[in-house]
Amino acid sequence: MSLTRLLSFAAPVLAFAFIGTASGDALPYHARAMASVGVELPMADRVLVRKTERRLYLMRGTDVLRAYRIALGLSPGGAKERAGDFRTPEGSYRLTRRNTRSDFFLSIQVSYPNEQDSQRARRNGWQPGGSIMIHGLPNDPRHAPDYYATQDWTDGCIAVTNADMVEIWMMTSENVPIVIEP
Repeated sequence: MSLTRLLSFAAPVLAFAFIGTASGDALPYHARAMASVGVELPMADRVLVRKTERRLYLMRGTDVLRAYRIALGLSPGGAKERAGDFRTPEGSYRLTRRNTRSDFFLSIQVSYPNEQDSQRARRNGWQPGGSIMIHGLPNDPRHAPDYYATQDWTDGCIAVTNADMVEIWMMTSENVPIVIEP
């Protein structure tokens, strides 16, 4: 079943799940809803981001389950060092918190900064920054759709299309490892 067909079929179920979820983690409900209509998506056991490729991969073992085009921070070269540098981090993290009520269409927090990031920032007298997410498009867009499709536009997050974000949301669980490579 194509993603477009899946989303058109599942949209009412997904909308209800997002609105009706107080905890912000609607994944179990989504999984049950998809199973009830005969759609079973594989679950990723890790996420791999390759910044230079502008790609996010959902992985299970050595198999690529899905690959997505991504947008990065406005200054994508190099690892994030401090708050306000508009860079996307590089390193090993975890997907921690899900937010259905963010300024973007769904968001999943990346556990940046890790201990190495915090130590590096402290040595340099900087604040490491935080609130790094995988998210969809802004709920209140300030640019034409083409801008978001062709530019790095985040403050340091990893952005995907809204349709891709639904799939990532449904195919990952909390605490899944994410590795962000240059």
